[in-house]
Amino acid sequence: MRPQLSGKRVGILGLGTIGANIAERCARGFAMEVGYHNRHPKPDCAYHYCSSATALVQWCEILVIATPGGAATRHLVDEGVLTALGAEGFLINIARGSVVDTAALTAALQAQAIAGAALDVIEGEPQVPPALLAQDNVLITPHVVAARSPQAMTAMYRQMLENLACHLNGQPLLTPVVAGE
Repeated sequence: MRPQLSGKRVGILGLGTIGANIAERCARGFAMEVGYHNRHPKPDCAYHYCSSATALVQWCEILVIATPGGAATRHLVDEGVLTALGAEGFLINIARGSVVDTAALTAALQAQAIAGAALDVIEGEPQVPPALLAQDNVLITPHVVAARSPQAMTAMYRQMLENLACHLNGQPLLTPVVAGE
């Protein structure tokens, strides 16, 4: 048995485009309170801002990781953050495996220091540590699931072609990639 989502506090670690879409769905679709942590607060954002990952997990019951990968976010979710999330807390990682310290997560799941985890990505994938696979409080899915529906593939190709047409016609791109985001 797991708790219902309505009325729970969800923390979004990384409120970029994907994180903001998750936050909106949680707030509007499940009547959840939303908090977030970013490098900087977002101006005009109605969600609760937390100054650190630890402060965010102390505030929320469910942590959704939506940060970029790389050196700046490597093991951002470590033993200390998992301990602060607590025995009733859930972790969901849809970002990059490197953001979560897998050894610390495995230990937290084994000790039931957190309630559970849903992982779309894992550090070192495609190899999954046997100790992580052995836990009954973890759900592991392949990262490509959401992006592989026929509708998603069509939308990706359409967006690529629209951006290409804009570029070739000297117009601003519809979805530019900005360094550092």
